[in-house]
Amino acid sequence: MNILIIEDEVKLVAFLKKGLKEQGYKVDAAYDGLLGERLALQGAYDLIILDLIIPQVNGLELCKKIRLKNESIPILMLTALGTTEDKVTGFDAGADDYLTKPFEFQELLARIKALFKRSAGIQHKSGILQVFDL
Repeated sequence: MNILIIEDEVKLVAFLKKGLKEQGYKVDAAYDGLLGERLALQGAYDLIILDLIIPQVNGLELCKKIRLKNESIPILMLTALGTTEDKVTGFDAGADDYLTKPFEFQELLARIKALFKRSAGIQHKSGILQVFDL
């Protein structure tokens, strides 16, 4: 599984990459919204972990842009913004899950696994929702 992390905190990205790679995931990172947008729209990822406060293109705008091009890719927002209003805004922008910093790595892994489980077998083609052979 390929994961894209869009986060500007270098130490956090290094921590996430190390932990996720140990779990068998292939991980790429972008440290700003412009590079994150370019990588995300190439479509080579199974999950995007997205911070809201990133340089150049903020996470909310980036999430909306990704959703316009790809409805099905799971997006997990990982951010310090933790009010109920922040979370609702994130979900309204297209996030599938929302985790606030600081966080426990085990919880992040559990959320990633849940997102993968939900998206397994679902394909979106020309407006048709297909689950396995149904």
